[in-house]
Amino acid sequence: MTRWLITGAGGQLATHAFEQLTDAGDNVVALDEHQFDITDADIVTATLAEHRPDVLLNAAAYTAVDAAEEHEDVASRVNELGPRLLAQALSSQGGRLLHVSTDYVFAGDATAPYEIDDPVDPQNAYGRTKLAGERAVRAALPDRSHVVRTAWVYGGPSANFVDTMLRLEQERDTVNVVTDEVGCPTYVADLATGLIALGRAGVPAGTLHFVNSGQASRFDFAREIFRLAGADPERVRPTDSSSFVTAAKRPAWSVLSSAAWVAAGLAKPRRWQDALADKLSRP
Repeated sequence: MTRWLITGAGGQLATHAFEQLTDAGDNVVALDEHQFDITDADIVTATLAEHRPDVLLNAAAYTAVDAAEEHEDVASRVNELGPRLLAQALSSQGGRLLHVSTDYVFAGDATAPYEIDDPVDPQNAYGRTKLAGERAVRAALPDRSHVVRTAWVYGGPSANFVDTMLRLEQERDTVNVVTDEVGCPTYVADLATGLIALGRAGVPAGTLHFVNSGQASRFDFAREIFRLAGADPERVRPTDSSSFVTAAKRPAWSVLSSAAWVAAGLAKPRRWQDALADKLSRP
């Protein structure tokens, strides 16, 4: 039986991956930041020696994008140092690493979906630290690691765009949402399923993208959320990103291609609209 260890317990991805693996009868342990400080080399070595995972899913990350602009050193410890220590420990102890990364490693100025080998050029501190983490993982564990980039993940239990829109639908008559940010809404349960399949498959090490198929602006995404929730989508009003001043620059184009994922023999991700309908049909 495959032994799994998941970091970042309590977050969206770790929660869904743990539930799916448990339901499947796998041997799985999920640890949060208080139980497993991935930025401490001694703790990393001891924890991996205790659990001896066949597959380690690193779902831990510093994701406060705006705060990272002021605290890049803190973000770097979690997003670069932590993954590096995990990969280094696995290199000597054995086991595979699935490391989750982000669309923010790209500049966001493309017009076609980003492929896995397209040039990277992060535009904010969060993206820089995540790219550093990718490189650290691949350098320390080149033959037994996968970096999986994803984007626009929703589904909870932590804060996410879908839950925010559902809350605002109850609180406001209209909601202004930007039309000039385009990406791939990705249901976290689908991402968890995909990562588990990757962990079980004999896919050569490297970098892959996993997002639900298709693309949408934030505005399109919000209107579909309203429609599926039984609310009038016309209550979602178009605006642009100049209306929302943030510390960190967000990529205008966050569309990732899953072509390499499919070429590796893994299941093609379903349409983002179908995944969203599935999510919103659940209690």
